[in-house]
Amino acid sequence: MPGLKSIVTLPDFSLSPRIDQVGVEERASRFTKRSIKKESKMNGLKLVLNMIDLTTLEGKDTDGKVKQLCYKAMHPHDALPGVPTVAAVCVYPSMVKVAKKALGDSGIKVASVSTAFPSGQAPKDVKIRDTKFAVSEGADEIDMVISRGKFHAGEYNFVFDEIAAIKEACGDARLKVILETGELGTFDKVRRASDIAMHAGADFIKTSTGKIQPAATMPVTLVMLEAIRDFYYKTGKMIGMKPAGGISKSKLALHYLVMVKEVLGEDWLSNEWFRFGASSLANDVLMQMVKEKTGSYQAANYFSVD
Repeated sequence: MPGLKSIVTLPDFSLSPRIDQVGVEERASRFTKRSIKKESKMNGLKLVLNMIDLTTLEGKDTDGKVKQLCYKAMHPHDALPGVPTVAAVCVYPSMVKVAKKALGDSGIKVASVSTAFPSGQAPKDVKIRDTKFAVSEGADEIDMVISRGKFHAGEYNFVFDEIAAIKEACGDARLKVILETGELGTFDKVRRASDIAMHAGADFIKTSTGKIQPAATMPVTLVMLEAIRDFYYKTGKMIGMKPAGGISKSKLALHYLVMVKEVLGEDWLSNEWFRFGASSLANDVLMQMVKEKTGSYQAANYFSVD
């Protein structure tokens, strides 16, 4: 069976567009100045909540903690009627089966990290086994990390081939490719890594593991959204986007939605195509929803601590 490289002519990823850093930062800052009408705010908050991948990725994770997170995913705030569920619960491969059973037929997806998350420092065959194990346990989505060392060494075809191999290992599961933008260093490299991931078969591109600072930022996300837009214009294929890490306030999340709408359009404003990788964001969104509904904030201890 010939390899992918032998039957497909790959783009020259070294020729990805150069990014005007000052221009990107200026455009991103404008999205934070958009006003959101009061009557639209509740709908926006519900949309944000429904786009969250509620996440626990700690060495101390237990079955009990994952079950509690799954309950919260299904019942974000029982005292507030009409609240949507989150999009997914994101866990380590060893916790996929626990999450899958706890979520039952709720419709909430189980996402699993893989490929030696968060470092990605493992042989390809180990990464493939890691992915296949998560899928066999019931993962609906796989969040993989790219090999940043190979990327920085200019081995772009290696990164491409590895993503393509993990995509194949995913079977029917959707693949989110984590660029770890905080380790890439420049917007030019973020754009190049985005292009590689999309051409290699990513269903989503994702900023960060949440383990490295800086994680998601609006300028970095804007660069990735523009890469998605350009890829769509060339291929007609929609790619999802997931900023992750550092988004803990609903006001900031709403700014992200404004940016998505203006760069990609309304078709991307659903959890099929846009996600927030977060844990604390959900509680802030719920607090704001209560405020919009009742006119006053509830104390933080009315919400679960994750």
